[in-house]
Amino acid sequence: MKFIKLKIIDTIAIFLLCFLTHNLYKWLPNSLFSIFFPVNESIWEHMKMLFTTILIWGIIDYFFIKNHKVIVSSFISAIISIPIYLTLFLPWHSSNMILIFSCLFITIALTQLISYFLLKLNISVLWSILATIGIIITYIIFGILTYHPPHTSLFLDTETLKYGINIYII
Repeated sequence: MKFIKLKIIDTIAIFLLCFLTHNLYKWLPNSLFSIFFPVNESIWEHMKMLFTTILIWGIIDYFFIKNHKVIVSSFISAIISIPIYLTLFLPWHSSNMILIFSCLFITIALTQLISYFLLKLNISVLWSILATIGIIITYIIFGILTYHPPHTSLFLDTETLKYGINIYII
């Protein structure tokens, strides 16, 4: 399968998979899932969802492509999805679901376009090792920020007025 067709399928699949990963912590609340999936409705927690969903789909891609470059392209796509989404969404900061889903889809499409170009590059195994370390470090940061979030609007669940997984009230 050509990379471009695969990336079009990836874009749609990641978008749809986000709906599942959005609720996984609610359905199965536990310490492990709190690091990978949203624990509340704050903007930051949704960045974990996007990051994790792209990586989950990267594992699926690996079975089709069978190349270490998938690790690098998945990590870079996942990490760059955070600033792309925030850049698209924060100026509007709306609860309008059409806007939220549009920003999400555009972000995923852009990251998969980046992934497409990365897969065409000659990437050494060393970069895959560095990407794996980057994934681990990112999840350590996610864990810390889930349990000890800064009290800023990015981390505030506007539905419950709480931060992270803790019971902090404004």
